[in-house]
Amino acid sequence: MTYSFNKTVDLTFEEAIEKATEELKKEGFGVLTEIDVTAALKKKLDVDFRKYRILGACNPSFAYKALLAEDKIGTMLPCNVVVQEFADGKVEVAAIDPLASMQAIANDKLHRIADEVRQKLKKVVANI
Repeated sequence: MTYSFNKTVDLTFEEAIEKATEELKKEGFGVLTEIDVTAALKKKLDVDFRKYRILGACNPSFAYKALLAEDKIGTMLPCNVVVQEFADGKVEVAAIDPLASMQAIANDKLHRIADEVRQKLKKVVANI
C-alpha cells in the first residue's frame, strides 16, 4: 500500500503552496504548521537542499472524532502535505494517506474516520 497521494503540478513552488492551502481550506482543513525543510537543513547542517515545505493540515471536526476514538492518535496528527521542487524544476504536491498511516491501529471506528479524511485529501491533491 502506498502511503501518500502525489501529483506533479504546472505551478511554481510558491504557487503550489498557495494552491494546496486553498484546496485544503475548501475541504475544511487549516494549516497549523509550516516547516521549511530547506531552511532548517541549511541552519542546522549547513547543507543545501531542494525547496521542500511540509504543511501540517488539520480538519478540526475529524481530529476531534479521531481523538474520541483513539486517545493517542495525536501522535499521528496533523495530516502532512509536502510541496517540493526537484532539480529539473518540476513541483510535486504529496499528501499522507491517513488510512495507510493508521493501518497499525486496530480500531474500526478510527479506520472509518481515516477513510473519510483520505477521500478529502485525495480530492485536495486532485484539485491542485
